[in-house]
Amino acid sequence: MIKTHIKLGLFGIVACILIVFSSCNSIESESSAPIIFEYGICVDTFKVVKGQVEAGQTLGAILYLNHINHGKIDQIVRASKGIFDFRKAKAGKNYTVICSNDSIQKAKYFIYETSSTDYVVFDIRDTIKVYTGQKEIEVRLKESSGKIESSLWNALVNNNMSPALVMELSGIYAWTIDFFRIQKGDYFKIIYEERYVEDEFIGIGRVYAALFNHANEDFYAFYFEEQENYGDYFDDEGGALRKAFLRAPLNYSRISSSYSKRRKHPVTGRVKAHLGTDYAAPTGTPILSTANGTVTHARYKRNNGNYVKIRHNSTYTTQYLHMSKIKSGIRPGVYVKQGDVIGYVGSTGLATGPHVCYRFWKNGRQVDPYKQKLPPSKPVKEENRADFNILKDSLMNVLVGIPADF
Repeated sequence: MIKTHIKLGLFGIVACILIVFSSCNSIESESSAPIIFEYGICVDTFKVVKGQVEAGQTLGAILYLNHINHGKIDQIVRASKGIFDFRKAKAGKNYTVICSNDSIQKAKYFIYETSSTDYVVFDIRDTIKVYTGQKEIEVRLKESSGKIESSLWNALVNNNMSPALVMELSGIYAWTIDFFRIQKGDYFKIIYEERYVEDEFIGIGRVYAALFNHANEDFYAFYFEEQENYGDYFDDEGGALRKAFLRAPLNYSRISSSYSKRRKHPVTGRVKAHLGTDYAAPTGTPILSTANGTVTHARYKRNNGNYVKIRHNSTYTTQYLHMSKIKSGIRPGVYVKQGDVIGYVGSTGLATGPHVCYRFWKNGRQVDPYKQKLPPSKPVKEENRADFNILKDSLMNVLVGIPADF
């Protein structure tokens, strides 16, 4: 349900959220009979055929079936250069053929949907024209809450929320809450966007505010733009949630083995120190750099398997072991940013199953990253503090009013 009554303060968030980005207009003729548009094209005098690309089928084959000869298909492919690559058409994607409404039913327009929102129009009537478009996107503002009984995933699903919010919340709180150790009884409230095309849910939009109660402590997050089109999340005192290091090198997984001075190795059986944290995850899961830095190692070593090591500054260094593969372009000397993908989960080297072993150095000594007091990022600038407080107070009032019938 769209919450039209909420006022979120300074930046008119709700007003912006409820704008519908139209790609076509509804027009009526003098006789009041509606004129039907699809993809911005009046289709009243045409026959409309819809389908999906089949496995092994090309767009050229579809056009040929709709009475477009090979010479014309070649012209269409050439006209598409720089706009759409015919070779990248995928099975399962939707297409629409707008044909002449006669006995021949020759294609006049061909539309290929590259995603649930975006499409390419091939106007093949006379002079060939190729252009892209976007369907009407409806943005709905949502308020929700949930309580952890077993997992964050289940809490979202049980309260009719998209599981995609797992990634959103774990990303927002990646620096402040250890999502691998959330507890039964933790709860959350959230204000966010859901996006729809033709009344079909297509994904989560912006999260504007959240409250996550973890271990009986409230953690707030408020989205605030200090400059146009660029914002971040801050707590209720204006402190940045983003820290110098992510809490983990994976978006969402589980700790399979913690940092320990004495651990029985699952392969060798020897008891020795395990100076890293293992995160179990499916093979191929992206591994993220936990902070900005320069790659010093990116290679294979017998026990480490494929691994990457990153120097962040004169104090901190991190290492990521047992990758199935190192991402293309990651090599010594390359600068990476926090959250960049550097490789993919695997079980190369001395490993019993797919995971990443995350190691953390401080002043040249391996330490437990979860026992370190890591440096914070910058808070809201003083010149923006008054604006932030107005927005925060408005969002806080909305969060307080969200029912939490646990």
